[in-house]
Amino acid sequence: MTDGIDGANRRYNRAPMRAVYFDHNATTPLDPRVREAMLPWMSDDHGNPSSVHSFGRHAREAVDAARETLARNLGGVPHEYVFTASGTEANNAVLFGLAHMALDSAKGLPGGSRGHLVMSAFEHPSILRAADRLQATGVRVTRVAPSPNGLVDVAELIGSLEDDSFLVCLMLANNEVGTVQRVEEVARACRERGVPVLCDAVQAIGKIPVQIEDLGVDYLTLGAHKFYGPTGAAALWVRKNSVFESYLVGGSQERRRRAGTENVPAVVGLGLALELAVAELEERSAKTTGLRDRFERGLEAIGDVVIHSAQARRLPNTSNVAFLGVSADSLMIRLDLQGFAVSAGSACSSGKPEPPATLVAMGIEAVEALSSLRVSFGPTNTEDEVDRFLEVLEREVGALRELSAAAASQ
Repeated sequence: MTDGIDGANRRYNRAPMRAVYFDHNATTPLDPRVREAMLPWMSDDHGNPSSVHSFGRHAREAVDAARETLARNLGGVPHEYVFTASGTEANNAVLFGLAHMALDSAKGLPGGSRGHLVMSAFEHPSILRAADRLQATGVRVTRVAPSPNGLVDVAELIGSLEDDSFLVCLMLANNEVGTVQRVEEVARACRERGVPVLCDAVQAIGKIPVQIEDLGVDYLTLGAHKFYGPTGAAALWVRKNSVFESYLVGGSQERRRRAGTENVPAVVGLGLALELAVAELEERSAKTTGLRDRFERGLEAIGDVVIHSAQARRLPNTSNVAFLGVSADSLMIRLDLQGFAVSAGSACSSGKPEPPATLVAMGIEAVEALSSLRVSFGPTNTEDEVDRFLEVLEREVGALRELSAAAASQ
């Protein structure tokens, strides 16, 4: 079924001097094998999976086959998977649905509790912002900060539970620094207390082995575009007998758990992308680990760098580095002009750079956080690209430091 990494550059038509993409944690290119599988569903194989005629039945078979692929590769049973348009939608569905049910169950109780939510302080924004909105309605939210090495303390997280806690959120792998959390320990302790766990596994799947039963969580989310599938294709796994309230209402699609006609081409792409990611996981991981380690060794020549979470268990492809004395935004722009795409992990609001929320949550000083770049490799990257990147990086960091020193001396 697969031709492995050796044929990857041919599949992606990589030209030797084209711009180099080192931002695979943001999104990944669509695998041509996945694209080919999707194309028929954009033309002759059209059909609404809810229709009873032959076109509809054919589409339903494709959707069901993708659901079976998810269960075969991640665990659980097919009907526990709900197809969504994004990991954001899937995360939102769990948080808002459980918060609503917690409020309903608390009505009439003394104190007027609206429920309690426990989460790490560096979850994906789809969870962080949802928690902010819930808190504005009266839900109590406890955010447990990770340590400076990017790991959440299990005992502190569990110790934050209260009698009316209705959910714990802990991502499997952080999207900025790549640290892998001890989700299975948290889930085990929460199960003993009867509190469900939502695990955002969007960044982890396709990079490390993931088996739902090993994690022991109640809800798990994933997104195809993180493992060479299409954007607009994601899934939510809901453990049998776990409470769940439909986030989108209307039709009876997805066993009445997510209204709206299924996006058949995207669902087909999700299924195949996952199957390929699992089949090629060992090879992809070995390749990206080698590239990441080569990159981090090469940073010694630059000096005054800090590799965040270097001693923690991380995703094999992820490196988050602070180049002290340099603006990450300025460096990112200069690297882009030189043909290298990376992420500064920061957003500008009203012209004012903001330090990456993940690094702030880890207790890293703002000056260091604003000097940090995320470099995330993919299996189609090469050692030559890494070496050329290091040469350009050393030159551009040096130039920015000289400019900073000159400005300071004036």
